[in-house]
Amino acid sequence: MILSWWAGRSTEITWVVESKPLDAKSVQKQINLAGEGTFISTEESILWENLTTPLSVKPDRSEEWVLSRNADNEPSYYLLEVHFHYGAWSLFPALVTIVLCFLTREPITSLLAGIVSGALLLGSYDIMKDVLIPEIASPSAALVIVLYLGFLGSLLGLWSRNGAAQAFADWITVRFVRGPKTAKLSAWFLGIFFFQGGTISTLLVGTTVKPIADKEKISHEELSFIVDSTASPIAVLLPFNAWPFYVQGLIFVGGVAALATEKLRLEFFFSSVPLFFYAIFAVAFTFLISIDRLPFMGKTLRKAIKRSRETGQLDRPGSTPLQESRSLKASEVPEGYRPAAFEFILPLVLIIGIAISTYVLIDSPEVLWAFAIAVVVAALTSRLRGMSLKSMIEGVSTGLQGVVYGALILLLAVVVGALSRETGGGLYMVEILKDSLSFHLLPLLLFLLTLVIAFSTGTSWGTFAVTFPLAMPLAWSLAMEASLTHPVFFLQLCFAAVINGSVFGDQCSPISDTTVLSSLATGCDLMDHVRTQIIPCTLAAFVAVIGWTLLTFVA
Repeated sequence: MILSWWAGRSTEITWVVESKPLDAKSVQKQINLAGEGTFISTEESILWENLTTPLSVKPDRSEEWVLSRNADNEPSYYLLEVHFHYGAWSLFPALVTIVLCFLTREPITSLLAGIVSGALLLGSYDIMKDVLIPEIASPSAALVIVLYLGFLGSLLGLWSRNGAAQAFADWITVRFVRGPKTAKLSAWFLGIFFFQGGTISTLLVGTTVKPIADKEKISHEELSFIVDSTASPIAVLLPFNAWPFYVQGLIFVGGVAALATEKLRLEFFFSSVPLFFYAIFAVAFTFLISIDRLPFMGKTLRKAIKRSRETGQLDRPGSTPLQESRSLKASEVPEGYRPAAFEFILPLVLIIGIAISTYVLIDSPEVLWAFAIAVVVAALTSRLRGMSLKSMIEGVSTGLQGVVYGALILLLAVVVGALSRETGGGLYMVEILKDSLSFHLLPLLLFLLTLVIAFSTGTSWGTFAVTFPLAMPLAWSLAMEASLTHPVFFLQLCFAAVINGSVFGDQCSPISDTTVLSSLATGCDLMDHVRTQIIPCTLAAFVAVIGWTLLTFVA
């Protein structure tokens, strides 16, 4: 904390002007909002001349919408924004959080320490008023409270009270599960089936398979690894969700015909999927884990497997599983109530169906609608089948209690991620690497850059926002300078490296929502989950980087 305070007072702030090329749709949207006079020429711009030069003094303007014309008088449009960083100290709050997570294995105090460190670095000494309250009142924090604490807790509590989850587990066990392998394979298949996105997948797969896996003596470290590795990796490999629509807006590069329109950028995304080597290997490795055939899993995970099979201990002695509420570990079905598997299946079908249908109809998967309707239907179904209102409310209450700890970690992780972006950690990492080495090493550098940013901030989407506007123009510039035969293919390699590096860093970060939710849904200690999945994930990343590097020689 003393170092953070000292760095905030003594370190010289570096101001950087970032340039974001705009496509025709973004240009028209801005003109509709602010009128024709929004865009100024490069001659009128104060920021344009400082694009490549870091500044020690804050410019007079924080943003500009600029129109530039080339020698042929063809227009290009840019949004120039002013950001700052503290040099290497920008990474210090995230470093404090991550190091303490590994040293103490206690995420709440580690996250709080990272928040205090970031606040002191920024000079925000009234931490409650200037940091915690504004960030907890943000839309991302509200989503955590409403979705994970409210809807998820309510649904888990109802399932525990009406016995539906156990009934479904028994039904699956009788028809499919014949031992530990088939129990893990069921988690793997469900992870692929629930391909809509990281948080949805981890919640649904973890809560569905946990009762079966517990019965078959599957360690919670194993199960959380399978759940986590078939969440975001599957979401980018089967991207029929919001990912392409979000990413395409970040990858426009002026003068690149393959990225000129939204339709072409979406096609670019989908055509690049076969190059998502990390995601492919991550899913493949979880399959090998499921059938006990992965040779390089690390001694920590191997020890967890041996412990659970031989002793029946699903958690490491002395661990602190996130899902602590007894009500979520065992059903407390009221006397005379008969559990039914369809009460578990129906809410799941509604969640998936509503998320997919709203995506198809309005281009946005409405997860909140899906969970809200699922909770209402689950409650009505139990009530119509004879459960008293009092029992239902008791179930909801105990369900909320069961997820408070995980929701608190998620809220604090949101705050840490926001502070990391505000201190300029990602911006600093991009700045120190953007001028490095030859084009053959660019995919490797982009992968390393994005995994560090995502690991430090706990968000893949936030990493995309920081990295793509700089990485894609840089990749195209290097391709042109090297006169590559297939420059668009090289652009796809760099694109894949950014996507996969972000997914890898997010997946392994102890402050990521998917990491926390994987631990929460499977009842695993958070740091045990982080430590056991790093080795196989790193192996998948190593193989992926080799593949991208070799392919640069044919670009």
